[in-house]
Amino acid sequence: MTRRLAEVAKRVGVSEATVSRVLNGKPGVSDSTRQAVLTALDVLGYERPTQLRGVRARLVGLVLPELQNPIFPALAEVAGGALVQLGFTPVLCTRTAGGLTEAEYVTMLLDQQVSGVIFCGGLSSDEYGTLLQRGVPVVLLNAAVDYAAVQAELFADRSAAVVQDQSVRDPGRPAGHLVGRRPNHRSFRTPGFPQVSTDDVAAVQQAYAHLTSLGHTRIGLMVGPADHTPSLRKAAAFTTLARQSATGGGTGTGPGTHPIGHALFSFEGGQAVATELLTTGITALICGSDILALGAVRAARRQGLTVPHDLSVVGYDDSAFMNYTDPPLTTLRQPIEAMSRAAVTLLANQINGTNPIPKELLHEPELVVRHSTAPRRNRALPPMGLHAVTADRPAG
Repeated sequence: MTRRLAEVAKRVGVSEATVSRVLNGKPGVSDSTRQAVLTALDVLGYERPTQLRGVRARLVGLVLPELQNPIFPALAEVAGGALVQLGFTPVLCTRTAGGLTEAEYVTMLLDQQVSGVIFCGGLSSDEYGTLLQRGVPVVLLNAAVDYAAVQAELFADRSAAVVQDQSVRDPGRPAGHLVGRRPNHRSFRTPGFPQVSTDDVAAVQQAYAHLTSLGHTRIGLMVGPADHTPSLRKAAAFTTLARQSATGGGTGTGPGTHPIGHALFSFEGGQAVATELLTTGITALICGSDILALGAVRAARRQGLTVPHDLSVVGYDDSAFMNYTDPPLTTLRQPIEAMSRAAVTLLANQINGTNPIPKELLHEPELVVRHSTAPRRNRALPPMGLHAVTADRPAG
């Protein structure tokens, strides 16, 4: 009993005496604290006292695209803990090979009369329209979507104005050759769903400024799939910087020195796309995740290049152990703690009847300089052409 009291008290952040009062049904405890204690019992696997078993826990879905990327377990840990403190029971829903689909998870959550859902990650979901129609509180965490598509799904009988993709073309290549695809900037906003995101534009600007300060002019970008919203934002910001560089002129500058690659979010995907990007003669590479960056480091070494002397690499996330990689990774740190707690607060406000203004809260990333970036070293560089690189399968 003492151990149970201690574990629950630590989880909720209250005294053991408070937990005891809740378990014994005594007065003197606020409703929110009482609910938080009961939720902690459920999460820790303890049975509720008989007289309290009829009290239903409030469920909140945490929908994650995967758990292999360390950033998602970190988000789940902080958000889950914050939900428990507010008296909610987090339900982790992760897409896995052979497991439930996101649609099946959402159906399950709706069947359980879920109080709300937090979506993490930037891939679009066909279920946003269903949740919006059902009035279920939703917060998007690094998961901005094309709201026009959601509206089109809900009001298919109307002539909805769907935002069309804009193609970025390489003027030096035949018509139809795409450098990348980016949605109209309006599609980055999702009216109806509060959003909490890292400022992807600021992230690319910080990384780019760091690399140019080291003398790099041939800089590449490797991000996630073309339907991943944060990746699209990074690519759009990078394209803008490349055009500004071309306008400014100078040796080794111009759009032809800034290739963009889209990869699967995996070590192998990063290695595959980085291998192709290296053939363009880049001396520095900005990556859309730490996992991609580590794949790029291996790709460089497989070609006899050293990091950072032949290739400078910048990651994104500042996942656990990036200080202990070889070399320690220069990366952009996402403010996971602040973002996760902000998402939980926005969701709780909706559940409690407050309708927040559907806007996006942008959090500034922090550049953490370690040892994977260094001043550019002169070496023979091949001629370059701006082109898109895509990895449809992991490197073999």
